[in-house]
Order: sequence, then C-alpha cells, then structure tokens
Amino acid sequence: MYSGTLWRCRTITFYGHPSRARTLEFQSALWYTKKFGKYLKHLEIKLLNPDTTPYTKKFQVTMKGLLSHLGKCKSHLESLSIKYLELDGLIWKNVVRAQFIKNLATFLKRVSKQLDYLNLKGARITLEEGCELLNSLSSLTNRSFISEINIEDFFTLHLSVYSSALFQQTMSKFHRLTILTFNYNCVSDELLDILREHSSHSLCTLNIKCHIHDPHGQVVSGISWANLVKKAPKLKVNFFFERLLKHDQLAKILLVEIPVRSIGLRSCYFSDPDWTMRPVLTNLLPAYWDGLQVRIYTAQDDSTEEERLLADIYRRFKYLINSELNYFAIIYPKP
Repeated sequence: MYSGTLWRCRTITFYGHPSRARTLEFQSALWYTKKFGKYLKHLEIKLLNPDTTPYTKKFQVTMKGLLSHLGKCKSHLESLSIKYLELDGLIWKNVVRAQFIKNLATFLKRVSKQLDYLNLKGARITLEEGCELLNSLSSLTNRSFISEINIEDFFTLHLSVYSSALFQQTMSKFHRLTILTFNYNCVSDELLDILREHSSHSLCTLNIKCHIHDPHGQVVSGISWANLVKKAPKLKVNFFFERLLKHDQLAKILLVEIPVRSIGLRSCYFSDPDWTMRPVLTNLLPAYWDGLQVRIYTAQDDSTEEERLLADIYRRFKYLINSELNYFAIIYPKP
C-alpha cells in the first residue's frame, strides 16, 4: 500500500452537501496528502455543487492544509486540475475567496518549475486575481515553461480581457505553451504577437470559446493570425460558440487566415426568429473546406427541413464538392 507507483494519480472529490460523510472526505483528503503526497504526479480536485457559505469556508481551510502538505513534502506534481470553482458565486465570501487564491498562488509558485499542466476552467475570478495566479507560475524566474493551460471561463463574465495590458504582460511570461484553452474575450493582436514571439516553436493547439455574454467586438487582424501561423506551422485552432450564431458576428471572428480544425455552434437557448443558418454554412464554413466536416445536431425528431437545406447546399456547391472537397454532412436528432 505504501508503494509509490500506486499513488501517482489522484482525484479528490468534495461534495457540497454538509453531512458526517462529507466531513470524513475532508479528513481523508488531508490524510492522503500527508501519507502519499510525495509520490503524487497528477492531482485533480473536484468541488461538486457547494451550496452554503460555511461549506466553502471548510473547503478553503482544507485546501490550505492540503496544498501546504504537498508543498512541504516536495511532491513531483506535473499536472493540477481544479475546475468549476465559480468563485464569483454569492456563497463565496470575499475573505474566503481571497485566502483561497492566496494559498493557491503560493503553491503554484512552489511547483512552478515542475508543473506541466494546469486546468483552472470555470474559476470565474477577477482580472487581477487571475493574473496573480498565472504570474505565480513565473515568479521564480520571470518566465514559465509550462506546456498546457486551460483558462476557459477563468475570468468573470463581461470582462474585456483583450484590452488589458496586465493580462498581456502576464501571458508574455509563458515560453513553451503547446496547448492553450481560453475565451475569445482574451484574444487580441497583442496576444497573438506574444504567442508568436515566445511560444511559436511549441504551439500546436488553441481552443477558443466564445460566449454570447462575453465581449467579442474587438477587431483582430488577419495579418496577426497569418504571422502567428507562419512562425507556428503546426498550429490548429478549435472554436466553440455558445449562443453566438449570426453570420455578421461570426464573420468578424472566423478569419480566413486562421488554421481552423473544428467549429462548434451551440444554440440550445437561441430563439431569434430572424436567424438562419444558411449564410454561415454557405459563406463562412467553405473557407475551411480542407479541415472541416459539417455535422449538425437538431432537437427536432423530424429533420426534413435540415436535410432539405443540406441538399440545397450540395446543389449550390456541387462542382466543388465533386472535384475538390472531402465533403460529408449528416443530421443527428439529439436524444
């Protein structure tokens, strides 16, 4: 039981409903860290549905002890994932949130030289708090060589991160990014230039989410994308759009210079009667004919209308489809 090979990976789950069993979860997490933390390489922390302020306080105190033990035992941690904290929720008191971020920043500073993967998706923190955490990864040498970061929904909603000099300065400290997952409200010409200058030799994948409630009106130059691609020829970009489907909005984002590998368009709550999918399918997506396959999910059991639309598209572009494109499209009724 004390063999190190048994304890390389660990997922610690905290369930947000106070009970005696939940109390034992906190105690078990600390016990594990004290006994086997020195063997740990991959750690995932899950906080599921916290519903009270006292519970978040208890979680913060437990995490303080857990991170402290990991730091003291000189663990060889390579990856850390703490997703969906949603620290902007009302159940998080300001002092508790601030203490949690401080403890996490201290820990990231300790493991910054060895950490290769960090996932803080859904943290929902302020710009200053977010940059504080990211800067912790480079505080010892003023540069970080971490290869993969997931900061999707890392910042609170409605922030125009793309205009922040602080964020750009923070991102300039990463010198070996391979995969970066983030939101479109972080994208700017300056950020693309920073990635080109510092990570072009390693950069392979950008995963970009664009939500209708996140600012996305910034103008990003196609030249900036082209310059990045020129220095990072392996780069592929995956877009995911949440309730953002109109052609004029997408056309400002989906520039032809971007090496797009996939585009996801999700519209579960979209009810604009004037909206139609046609200009997106016929005007935007064909620009990426060499890398995309069109797949459509519908909530309707009867997919006759969607199939008619695809047939219309096929007739319009038949000369291309039969001669140059690797084209496949099908309608999937969603369960």
